[in-house]
Amino acid sequence: MNTLFIGGGNMGRALIGGLLKKGFDPKSISTVETDPQTAAHLTHDFSIHVLSTLMNAQEQLNAAHVVIVAVKPQDFKSIAFELAHLIKNCSGERPLILSIAAGIPTASMAHWLHYECCVRAMPNTPALINQGMTGLFAPATVSEAQRKHAETICSSVGKTVWIHDESLMDAVTAVSGSGPAYVFAFLEALQSGGERMGLPTDTARLLAYQTVVGAAALAMQSSDSPSTLRQKVTSKGGTTAAALDVLHEKQWQGILEEALAAAKERGVQMAKELGGS
Repeated sequence: MNTLFIGGGNMGRALIGGLLKKGFDPKSISTVETDPQTAAHLTHDFSIHVLSTLMNAQEQLNAAHVVIVAVKPQDFKSIAFELAHLIKNCSGERPLILSIAAGIPTASMAHWLHYECCVRAMPNTPALINQGMTGLFAPATVSEAQRKHAETICSSVGKTVWIHDESLMDAVTAVSGSGPAYVFAFLEALQSGGERMGLPTDTARLLAYQTVVGAAALAMQSSDSPSTLRQKVTSKGGTTAAALDVLHEKQWQGILEEALAAAKERGVQMAKELGGS
């Protein structure tokens, strides 16, 4: 499967590294990267072909099965206009367009590209260490083979899930796309709380980080719900119960749900702002 990346930043780099670890031939991967330093790193680290401009990538697009658009959402529209020209002049079978730009609906992609074989993906930053979570949406114009291509690429850096209603991609963004930031904020608070109680910084950090890693791993491997797991470690009148009483009093679950709703609404707004004609 030949792939052409447009953008070799953090997420593009993570996907390239993931594909190479999966056994992809570096010769099957090309990247368009305008920043000279980033381009040099990509060439050095991965031994892939890197182009400085998209308009010079017609040959690579002609051979590509998938084009991964890994650019900032605000840059997608201008890139799409350039890409549309290349797709129109494609001498081979036209490729699947896989976008990892947040907030850009597939209808907008298709409109700008004059091309409907587009998949929308929402990865998250743990993809940088092959522990990512990616939500995927494909309209009916995308074939089963192309869906498998998209899944192969995104699963190279973690787990994937298909979303069958595109409007729910904003919920995916709120839960998993933005989710690492909530966990980092929780880690920050947990470590800070330990330090305030007198623990050395390194000790508080290790206690906090490993507790979150261990609890998440236990939850992933258990058939019990999070509610049941919580109850199992909460003895009546004990230390855990005392802590959870405070969280309940402060309505922390409601606060988190409000935060998720705010992230989802911002996603809806971004689609309107960035996805217009």
